[in-house]
Amino acid sequence: MARSRFGEPPEEQIEVCPITETQDIIAGKWKIIILWHLSRQTRRFNELQRLLPDISKGILTRQLRELEEDQMVHREVYKEVPPKVEYSLTPLGTSFIPILYSMGEWGEKYKELRKS
Repeated sequence: MARSRFGEPPEEQIEVCPITETQDIIAGKWKIIILWHLSRQTRRFNELQRLLPDISKGILTRQLRELEEDQMVHREVYKEVPPKVEYSLTPLGTSFIPILYSMGEWGEKYKELRKS
């Protein structure tokens, strides 16, 4: 799949490595952790903020918007007062869960290796 970089003409589009494509989607200090929490259950914004106490409101908003743009996260707005917004994984986001588990397993092995 060709991806245009910053408005380059189509003839100068470059082929993007699949690993780079994945990295572009999950890049950001908090995205993987956000995906992990959403893999457990649908969450409201304030819930996510409580689960990630070191993240600012602005950064959480930006990371969620980017994940939504990349079709990993669904944002559901309920028309009530006060407004209720919930975040959940899309089918594409759900397909990423096995990768999250693999990353967790690798992290455990790495921790053990560092201990020895």
